[in-house]
Amino acid sequence: MLLFAKQTNTQMQKKIYSVIRGSGKYIPTQIIPNHYFLNSEFYDEQGTEIASNQQEIINKFEKITGIKERRYVTDDLVASDIGYFAAKDALESSGIDPESLDYIIFAHNFGDITASNKHTDIVPSLASRVKHKLEIINPKTIAYDLPFGCPGWVQGMIQADYFLKSGDAKRALVIGADTLSRICDPHDRDSMIYADGAGATIIEAVESEYPVGILTHNTRSDTIEHAFELWMDDSYNPKYSGNEVYLKMYGRKLYNYALTHVPQTVKDSIDKAGLRIEDIDKILIHQANEKMDEAIIQRLFKLYGMKSYPKEKVPMTISWLGNSSVATVPTLLDLILKGEMDGQQINPGNQVVFASVGAGLNINSIVYKFPE
Repeated sequence: MLLFAKQTNTQMQKKIYSVIRGSGKYIPTQIIPNHYFLNSEFYDEQGTEIASNQQEIINKFEKITGIKERRYVTDDLVASDIGYFAAKDALESSGIDPESLDYIIFAHNFGDITASNKHTDIVPSLASRVKHKLEIINPKTIAYDLPFGCPGWVQGMIQADYFLKSGDAKRALVIGADTLSRICDPHDRDSMIYADGAGATIIEAVESEYPVGILTHNTRSDTIEHAFELWMDDSYNPKYSGNEVYLKMYGRKLYNYALTHVPQTVKDSIDKAGLRIEDIDKILIHQANEKMDEAIIQRLFKLYGMKSYPKEKVPMTISWLGNSSVATVPTLLDLILKGEMDGQQINPGNQVVFASVGAGLNINSIVYKFPE
């Protein structure tokens, strides 16, 4: 009788957790090295042409950001196309029936922008377009978009976690895709940061006696003083002013904001899980700027009283993929899970942080434990 009571008690302690069932990505085929910008004409915020020669600008840019090349989509593709490619890859790796999906959440910032028309197209939603391309008939597969800046995919995972833990949903597809090459100002030095790409995950509800999958998460949004540190505006080149709007940013202000708030946001999510920084096996952070990311991680470890951190814990793709916004973290995850990053692997039982910062300004962090 006592044994039976013990088993019943154990069964009652089972909880629902959100676990990644599959992952996918799409890395565009056009490789754009830094020398691509040698013939560019760069202007400052006042519309004055920058006197420095292009090679000098590029060398300084590479030293600060760590970016040597980036990927652009070909003219025939838009964001929903590459989001579909990543979604299909994730579905194939998961082995699930697409009709069993309860949600498709598509994180992006600019919708579908064609090579010939810079206007945003988000009707129907990109999630609906992906559902259509996947030929999912099920009317209960709810498809919607999530514009949340660069942290969009991480936030999509957080939303999916809520749906799954409520018991009303069993599976969700979370996509992050953007084509930043279509909305960057070719006369702005910051345009060299931006890239295109897509990543996706299938997340599934499982019952477990022990914590697994998404353990905790944390998000903050600062809009009073920081909302317009990333915004849309005219080209810096006066000749093109008023024709289109392009992505702009106050790089220094964004850098300072990230260094001030991202480390504590990540620490809060780790503390919430009852873990220490030593318990975290990998930190997959948004690939925004190599020097900025390194400074963020350095400050995070400093919060735990540590002077340095193991570089292998923080894999980076920015040197060859650039900043593809919502796609950086899921792309990085898929590369590691599929053994496509030298010296990097995620093992059963590993505990990983997903973290991002971007337009809003928004910051978020997830602590995730891979099933053993």
